[in-house]
Amino acid sequence: MHGSYVSPNATLGAGVTIGRFCIVEDGVTLADGVVLEDYAMVQAGARIGARTKIGTYTKIGRDVRIGEDCSFTSFCEIRDRCDLGDRVLMGSRGTLSAGTVVEDEVVMKYAFVVTDTPDLQKNNEKSVGRLKRKSRFGASVVIMPSVTIGENAEIGACSQVRKDVPDNEVWFGTPAKYYRDVDAAAPATAAVRKLALAR
Repeated sequence: MHGSYVSPNATLGAGVTIGRFCIVEDGVTLADGVVLEDYAMVQAGARIGARTKIGTYTKIGRDVRIGEDCSFTSFCEIRDRCDLGDRVLMGSRGTLSAGTVVEDEVVMKYAFVVTDTPDLQKNNEKSVGRLKRKSRFGASVVIMPSVTIGENAEIGACSQVRKDVPDNEVWFGTPAKYYRDVDAAAPATAAVRKLALAR
């Protein structure tokens, strides 16, 4: 933990690994086997599930909840109050706007972004997206505010998604449009398993 700061009010499980120059603030919980690589930051009140890996220069915001067996590579930003399930994978330079909900087994490739926007009729309350279970995203995908991506849906690389995507559909483009149904012969878990093995 050379050069790192860990609050005395943080809770660390068994086998937690903390790299160099990390920051772990008050009220943080790191469950058993969590790995923080060099220069990672976990802000106040965040809870990170067992065996999750937080990559180099990744920032976890206040009151974020992250499940078990997740992996975030370098330069990710998970902003305040995001809620992530188990076995979520995110490539480098991914960003989730505050309050984003990500369900179990979602795969996000590099430079993925969920955006938000203030609702002026609701005192600037921000609307954000929801990524349902086993949805998968290519590199450089942008999810516009308030968009929900359906369960087991796939979004092609370099797409901008401006409206809700139903379950089990493949969309791509700018703006993203329906392409075809997900191939039932290629289960979503295969994509998750392949990426997990590459970690």
